[in-house]
Amino acid sequence: MDTQDDIDEIFDDLPSLKSVAPFVALASNVRWFRTLGEDPDRQTVEIARAYAEALGFPEAEPGFLADWEEAADAAENTEVNSPAWEAEEQLRAALTDDALGVLDEQTLEMVMTHVTGAVSETIEESATEASRDLRILDEEFVRATSGAAVQATYQAALAAMTGAEEDHPFALRFQLFEKGRWPIGIIGNSFLIF
Repeated sequence: MDTQDDIDEIFDDLPSLKSVAPFVALASNVRWFRTLGEDPDRQTVEIARAYAEALGFPEAEPGFLADWEEAADAAENTEVNSPAWEAEEQLRAALTDDALGVLDEQTLEMVMTHVTGAVSETIEESATEASRDLRILDEEFVRATSGAAVQATYQAALAAMTGAEEDHPFALRFQLFEKGRWPIGIIGNSFLIF
């Protein structure tokens, strides 16, 4: 039951999902990874600060990394059980509980699979293009950036579906991807972004 007609019918039948189709369209048209390594504009810095504060780490200053080697080192050093990771996991679990208050588990899984499936190819193509443009020969680059972007899309869709505000950490993290960045994570007092 995972055809486009089934998904469209679910979207039509459940008012809580009215934000999903426009979000998928938006995410499918993001210019992913276009500003990696560049100096950030003021709006990007403000979004990064807002994300860190909303996640509960107001002391974490945005640190914009200039090249893939720095980004790869940062990605390797982000701990799975770090306080920032734990905070994101708690938010994801809370949003999932909220969604399951109005949807059954199978429908939620189907919708989220649709969301990630709808954007995965575009994201991977953009990551591959960025690796060519930046002359990054490391295969891990495409996997790491694509995986992070798909995860951010999933989280932002979940936030939108449950009626979270625009200043929700997952919405803000997605905005950083919209700005062409890869928000890697908070390590100590730094929010590292490529």
